[in-house]
This record gives sequence, structure tokens and C-alpha cells, in this order.
Amino acid sequence: MIVASNLTKRYPGGYEAVRDVSFEISAGQMVLIGGHSGAGKTTLVKLIASIERPTAGSLVVNGQNLAALRRSAIPYVRRHFGMVFQDQKLLFDRSALDNVLLPLQIAGLSRRDAVRRAQAALDKVGLLAREKANPIALSGGEQQRLAIARAVVNRPTVLLADEPTANLDVDSAGDILELFADFHRVGVTVVVATHDQSWIERCHPNVLRLDHGRLV
Repeated sequence: MIVASNLTKRYPGGYEAVRDVSFEISAGQMVLIGGHSGAGKTTLVKLIASIERPTAGSLVVNGQNLAALRRSAIPYVRRHFGMVFQDQKLLFDRSALDNVLLPLQIAGLSRRDAVRRAQAALDKVGLLAREKANPIALSGGEQQRLAIARAVVNRPTVLLADEPTANLDVDSAGDILELFADFHRVGVTVVVATHDQSWIERCHPNVLRLDHGRLV
């Protein structure tokens, strides 16, 4: 499903955020990326999501080497991914339902089908009753669940998340972990970058640990 071989990401100035990393994630597996702040967790997630391009090495997802893809092909590859960002990137001038509808509208679904799927995604994360609310009216945990609903509404084969519980209390963080576990149980490949030690202990040994860009 996801195979990295000698993967390196070097930024201008020579800084290597990811250095010579190799690993394999099987389809349907749930894997955490752990490590200290600045270890390269976010960069690795962005590489898998094709937000960043590798400097060296190969990264094969669903049989395609992302390092060798033409830039014009990247948007089609990203359709297989759901991405949950640390800062959520919600649209605060739209309702919860409209936030979740956006990926479906981009994909060209009819309004009727898109609304049905968006409502199903909101129901999955426990927010169907808040579909008309704007994100500003939601708690931090609810905003993160809304971001997850938007990420999964296109039924991705790979769900990626970057520090999804960083700004949440312990109870809300636990709820988010259970949501990711639910998607994993139905066959979605889940990759989460986190510094949350309780997550890491729970998912051991399915943890990729980074230290200054290297896999340890």
C-alpha cells in the first residue's frame, strides 16, 4: 500500500527534514508516526499526501511512485487520500454541512447525492444535529470531528492526520482516537502523526518513530 525506500526531503539551505527513511505500511493498517517536535512527522505526512515532493528516494502508494509522478497527475492521486490538518483548515463562513460538501462539489457529484453523503459523514462523527452550525459555534473537539467528516466523505483508501489532538483536552482526544480506530476497523489505511504518548503506547508496535528526520 505505502512503501518508502531511502526517502529524503531536503529544503533550501540544506536542511533535511526526512533523511533516508524506509518503511512499509500494509493496506488496512493503522500506523502512528511518533517523535519529538521537529522530528519530521509533519513532513512525512505531507510526502505521503503528495503535498511535498521527495528530494531523493521513492515513495510508492497504491502502486504509483509519487516521486516520479507528473505534477498534473497529483490531483488524481490525492483523491485516494483523506487529510486532517492540525489547524483543520475549516471554512468559517460556511455551515458544517457546506464544509463537508466541498470535496464532493469539486468531484462533480450531484447536489442530492453530495448532501446525502455529507450527512452520512456528519452522522458518523456525531455531528449530524449540528449540520447547520458554523464552525465558530463548535467546540474544539467538534471542529476536529468536522474536519474528519470532510476528510472521509470521499471514501478515501488512506486517511492521513497531522497532530489531530494537539489542541484538545484528554476526553476529546480519546474520542478522536476512537473515530480513527473505527475507520481502521472497516478497512481504511490510517496514518497519524502524533506526539501523544497514550496513542503511541496503545498502537505499539505499529509506530514509526522519527528522530531528527531519521527512522529509529
